[in-house]
Amino acid sequence: MFFMKRKKLEEQILAGDIQHTGYYKDAFMRLKKNKIVMACLIFIGLLVLSALLAPVIAPHDPDEQNYEAVLQKASPRYLLGADEFGRDILSRIIYGGRVSFSVGLLTQLFASLIGITLGAIAGYNGGWIDAVISRIMEIFSAFPDLLLAMGIMFVIGPGVANVFIALALLSWVSIARLIRGQVLQLKETEYIEAARVCGASGFWIILKHMLPNCVSTIIVMVTLGIPNAIMSEASLSFLGLGIQPPIASWGAMISAAQPYIGYRPWYSIFPGIAIILTVIAFNIFGDGLRDALDPKLRN
Repeated sequence: MFFMKRKKLEEQILAGDIQHTGYYKDAFMRLKKNKIVMACLIFIGLLVLSALLAPVIAPHDPDEQNYEAVLQKASPRYLLGADEFGRDILSRIIYGGRVSFSVGLLTQLFASLIGITLGAIAGYNGGWIDAVISRIMEIFSAFPDLLLAMGIMFVIGPGVANVFIALALLSWVSIARLIRGQVLQLKETEYIEAARVCGASGFWIILKHMLPNCVSTIIVMVTLGIPNAIMSEASLSFLGLGIQPPIASWGAMISAAQPYIGYRPWYSIFPGIAIILTVIAFNIFGDGLRDALDPKLRN
């Protein structure tokens, strides 16, 4: 009966009655149906484009100081006003986006490299190797993320490169746990057993047979991890432990605006809005991407 149904389905596909699509093409079609997710994707694309083209579209140099325009309100010259040094707030927000996206992407790349490697090794080998890596993950998970990031930054010092290191050390645990769980399931499957019987090494099995089945999970984790990294960077910069002046950073801008919030609230409102909209857009897009890539939701 099964083979008769399968043969009938193949005949329908060949006849064009049923359109056969690949996994990722099907996921993209699912994604396109969600208008809110697509709007967030367009918004993220515009933000990335503005960050890449910051030297072209920014109306002023972000470090250019004009002491005649200190804390000036919005004007034709300074569309969002000027800060305490007479620097254009709009230009600094645009350049701050470059910092935020760089931190988000690079942090997730480093975290993914660490998490995928350790998670795959722990799940495939098991035994004492799995126990040691699992205990390390538990140690990192025992502390609140921001508190641990503050401790790391206090030890290694503030700076752009150190922010990447600190946030990568926070993000790898969740990725490692998911990869470990998937590898534990995959290593009991028949085609993995067949690869072992054929003499394939553990490294080859992980690289060629297991990790390709984890690509969807990795994509979703990276997408959802970017806004977390942006928020963490803004928090560290707000506390003076992250990106240091004169580099433009959304968190540092909000921190610098504190003394003037009573009579110049827009100074802190605009970078705050930039953080909120960016984080919301990434989270909605990440949730939509997870739903689109979930095999259980495929027809």
